[in-house]
Amino acid sequence: MRIFAVTALALMASATPALAQDATFQGPRVEAIAGWDNVKSDGVSASGFVYGGAAGYDLQRGNLVAGIDGEITGMTTDKTLGTVLVKGGRDLYAGVRLGYVVAPGTLLYGKVGYDNSRIIGRSGALRVTDNLDGVRVGGGVERSFGHYYGKVEYRYTNASDDVVRHQVLAGIGYRF
Repeated sequence: MRIFAVTALALMASATPALAQDATFQGPRVEAIAGWDNVKSDGVSASGFVYGGAAGYDLQRGNLVAGIDGEITGMTTDKTLGTVLVKGGRDLYAGVRLGYVVAPGTLLYGKVGYDNSRIIGRSGALRVTDNLDGVRVGGGVERSFGHYYGKVEYRYTNASDDVVRHQVLAGIGYRF
């Protein structure tokens, strides 16, 4: 049993450098993302869970990576103010990212783009929705494992009506 375990560990250790050498940040990609969401407006703050998916396309030239992003997320963030429940709806994002490969298979990147967030207010039978336009900026680190990758990202959104959003997410994806 010990020989099997040692052999398995040796094979995994020897395979890891090959995966890192084959790592590329070029081509189309899709990913699932989830994390923490915090929305602030007029001194009122609420936190919740954000979840969704993203797709994009990257070009790599040497260590420089440039790409486009598109994303659709939902959130559980809500807050009750008196008799009114205010909650987040869907969130749409389109933007660009620019990154630098700092080690084999590891990309540091920044991003900027357009964000459109839906806010829903309910009081009794009355329901009101509003779409808020804004600018999102963020940054993260992505680690490639062959065609698969994982990432951690922080982003800040400044939306209309003095609404500010902070998010910290993790994602897993596949690059074609």
